[in-house]
Amino acid sequence: MGLTSNKVLALVILFAVLLFAGTVWWWPRLARRNWRAVGGRIGLLLVTQVAVFASIGLFANQAFGFYATWADLLGQESGQGVVVDHSGRGGAGGPLQVVDTRQVNVAGGARPQVGGQIQKVDIVGRTTHIATPAYVYLPPEYFQSRYRTRTFPATTVLTGYPGTAEALIKGLHYPQTAHELAKDGRMQPMILVMMRPTVAPPRDTECVDIPGGPQTESFFARDLPEVVSAHYRVGKRPGSWGIIGDSTGGYCALKLAMHHPETYAAGAGLSPYYRAPIDPTTGDLFHGDRPLRNAADLRWYLRHNPAPKTSLLVTSSKVGEHNYKDTLRFIDQVKATGRTGIASIILDSGGHNFNTWRREIPGTLQWISGMLSDR
Repeated sequence: MGLTSNKVLALVILFAVLLFAGTVWWWPRLARRNWRAVGGRIGLLLVTQVAVFASIGLFANQAFGFYATWADLLGQESGQGVVVDHSGRGGAGGPLQVVDTRQVNVAGGARPQVGGQIQKVDIVGRTTHIATPAYVYLPPEYFQSRYRTRTFPATTVLTGYPGTAEALIKGLHYPQTAHELAKDGRMQPMILVMMRPTVAPPRDTECVDIPGGPQTESFFARDLPEVVSAHYRVGKRPGSWGIIGDSTGGYCALKLAMHHPETYAAGAGLSPYYRAPIDPTTGDLFHGDRPLRNAADLRWYLRHNPAPKTSLLVTSSKVGEHNYKDTLRFIDQVKATGRTGIASIILDSGGHNFNTWRREIPGTLQWISGMLSDR
């Protein structure tokens, strides 16, 4: 049974409850002062606490999508996200393969013409040869006969680190929210390409083209839009693509929109930061390349380069978010350019978590929908 299985969670909770009841039942019998009784009390308390903490941990992982599998949790994923294909054909099955389909959790979701559809896909970049899974949400209109020749805007949606792509569906409810907003006429129908920025697990590449390593920025800037547009009916004109992310994904979204406005007409960062960190999860991202390091600092980039012609949205909270002051400074700096668009969602309070982001996602989807073209 998988790490995110409801059965695993239910079994661990049941085990914790039984251990708690057993502790209450056996405690009087273990009240003696000999070493066996003392050892029994210690053992019962220890095992019960482990079961309780395991229950809480599994529940938190399901809610926030930190780890997708047992191997992911135990750090056993290594280097499997990058494929070097010397034939240049992106694999025998093509650069994008649909491996599974599922319905959207909305009324009438069993019929794609009513609820749309979520497709699980495997993607291989043509130039970077990065291979990674993703989920593609197709709106109901994509399957309706009157829209059979229509193209749609597309938005890349990124998790934080480590994150799981499924968390964008189960935890942050992107497809359901997009469906309801479009149904109510508050946004145009849009394709969502949902994935995590960790394309070379377990390493956090911060969407950087690492010298001698994964070319993550190039993958998201060129390969991903190219592959998706070749498979789905996505608008071909500039302005058809946007990008959204939270936390690490939010930083990536802003950077990609700023560095590649020819690809991303709009980028939204939910609780983003503004400079790539260097820590044990990232390793050495820049290998002494100062221009590369500077470009990964978004405020430095704005000061030393022509303002990109794109639109940005940032979110934060007055209480509960560590990026609040940095976000205000970033907004002022972008406003001063007079060329790059800037918008914000500032909550009175809210932490760096799914509950906060769910409050920001409807407004973010409406905003980015208004920035994109469907042609």
